[in-house]
Amino acid sequence: MREKGFQSDAEVACFLLDRNETGPATSTPLKRKPLQVPAPALSSIGASSGTDRDEHIDVIPEATEIQGLEQSLHDMSIVEDDLEEKSFNDPMNSVIDWADEASHYSLEIDDGQNGFSSDEEYLPPISIRMGGALNKAHSIDGLPVIGIDETVHDLPAHEDPPDEPFPCDHDPVFPEPQNVLCEDDIIGVRASIVYENCLRQLATFLILPVDKCTGLLRTGAPCDSVAPFEINITTKGTAATIKWICPNGHSLWRWNSQPAMKFGMQAGDFLLSTNILLSGNNYAKVALLFKFMNMGMVNRNTFFSIQDTYCVNTIKDFWEERRTEALCRLQGKDVVILADGRNYSPGHCAQYCSYTAMENESKEIIHVATVDKRQTSWNSVVMEKEGFIQTVDKLTSDIKVVEICTDAHAQIGALMNPDKGKYKAFGIHHSLDMWHGAKNIAKKIAAAAKIKGQSILFNWLKDIVNHFWWCCKTADTREEFLALWVGILHHVCNIHTWTMGSCKHGHLESEQMRGKMWIQRDSQCHKALVDIVLNKRWLKDVHKYLRFRSTADLESFNNHILMYASKRYAFSPPVYETRVLLAALDYNFHLNRPTMKTLDGKEIFKRLYKKNARRYSVYALKSEKTYGYISEVQERIVNNRLTSRVGMPRRRSLRPDDPRQLGLVPPVPAPATTDLLQRQVRRGLGPLFQPASDVERST
Repeated sequence: MREKGFQSDAEVACFLLDRNETGPATSTPLKRKPLQVPAPALSSIGASSGTDRDEHIDVIPEATEIQGLEQSLHDMSIVEDDLEEKSFNDPMNSVIDWADEASHYSLEIDDGQNGFSSDEEYLPPISIRMGGALNKAHSIDGLPVIGIDETVHDLPAHEDPPDEPFPCDHDPVFPEPQNVLCEDDIIGVRASIVYENCLRQLATFLILPVDKCTGLLRTGAPCDSVAPFEINITTKGTAATIKWICPNGHSLWRWNSQPAMKFGMQAGDFLLSTNILLSGNNYAKVALLFKFMNMGMVNRNTFFSIQDTYCVNTIKDFWEERRTEALCRLQGKDVVILADGRNYSPGHCAQYCSYTAMENESKEIIHVATVDKRQTSWNSVVMEKEGFIQTVDKLTSDIKVVEICTDAHAQIGALMNPDKGKYKAFGIHHSLDMWHGAKNIAKKIAAAAKIKGQSILFNWLKDIVNHFWWCCKTADTREEFLALWVGILHHVCNIHTWTMGSCKHGHLESEQMRGKMWIQRDSQCHKALVDIVLNKRWLKDVHKYLRFRSTADLESFNNHILMYASKRYAFSPPVYETRVLLAALDYNFHLNRPTMKTLDGKEIFKRLYKKNARRYSVYALKSEKTYGYISEVQERIVNNRLTSRVGMPRRRSLRPDDPRQLGLVPPVPAPATTDLLQRQVRRGLGPLFQPASDVERST
């Protein structure tokens, strides 16, 4: 349009039609009389610029008389056999024909002056030859010749004729604002960061389809202000709005950078609030990032309203569906459960406790129970016990649980006591985590080695712990374990054969025992080791280690929760529970990620330094996470908004199951002022303070 100086699309359409009539899509006019060659009739059909198709018939530039044309058409309608005519026009008897470029077409090349740059882009037209598949070709000698001026070009019904002038005095038609009507309108749509200078440059370059303002002045007269119009760019949340305003203040058009959802919510603001939660981020940190970028941010109250109103329940429902699918796969099986608790903060000041259950064979998380401190009368010590009770009650009603492995928690051990515990009738075997058992032995030996005269135990600490690990892995009964376990008391004294047995190792070379100091039998150091190894209270529960269970994968998951629920930030009870469930969804979805391999098919390994062990450990590098479930969660959250009959509430109310309904403040014990006053009076000191008056109490 710029090169030809066209002002409207109609002029471009007329130009293209003229070029189409004289260009390579039609036959070049012949300067001599064409040869009459018997051949099947050709009906060349090419795609037009609109939705319809233009039919072009190979013509000879010799005009015929109108009467002759009418007579010819009359002759064409009279055939000897109607069946033969139908078979000729049947598409089943048509073939594709490529026009002969050398003899029938010529390409016009003008070095880009008339719209054609080179002949490399030229393709010969495709023709459909009717009757080409018949056994007998029809003769076209008797058909009339149609002149070039008698051809008809079909125009689409919705377009104006190209020769009519483009109307300029009608009302301008601006595109309607985009709205989100379903999840597919916004989920997966790409977004970008746009700077205001670039946006203003684009808006200034645009030419609105209106020459003057159509607004009305206060007097009722039309404004009739002409371009250029003022461009006003404003921001709301994360969106930018452009307005074209005439000198009299009339707004000609308003454009927004984000589509709108139901009740006017901007889709970008809604998805940003949703994805902050889904990605495990924190509003304050993201808001600080946007501040440094000088970008607009969702309002804080808007974020929390979206999170509580649309995200929390949707994520919980999604987790319940995935959990139900996992439990269905465990029906009819003897299930071994690994269970462990994690406090939201260290010490006895923890506000929440998340108790997680994992299936031992698949390592898939099948239940997460979140306990609030208010549910245990502000006693954080029993939160893990309450989480264990909720977990066992829920799982035993859904699947057949035959064994549960936990750490050595005294309250949980009392619940699983086979004689008088709460779950003695269920017949569930209670196992203890091997790693916690080895750690407990190491702590006891390290404490004994710090006593004067017993430092030699430090040299044997690692060997004793390894021996415990080997005994639990080898023995099947408590008697077999004791027979192997007591051998360490003889081995450290360089005694490898005794009355009741002998060491299971072979001959020890001098290099293997280099740096080791043997412990004197019946010495102070040896007696301290005997007290640890033969401790009756510890040996009473040693049978719980013999199935050699470990909750190491649960420890990894508890560390993974920090990605979604950091201990440095405070969360409301529903949001904290939701974040833990998001961590469980992430863990289960990426549980069986394949390891990365080289081109030769070898696994890629990396090393990680362990500060406690003071050595490197090797692990296989896994492929990147895909988060394939996130799009489905996003769709459900957006659909929750679109199907809602009301907008976001101005005030967020507590749910009936919210632990904050149980009490807003912890119970504070009343000060013993009466006893204190009595003691002071008996000592003759008098009261140190006077009781506050009613006015002071009310204040």
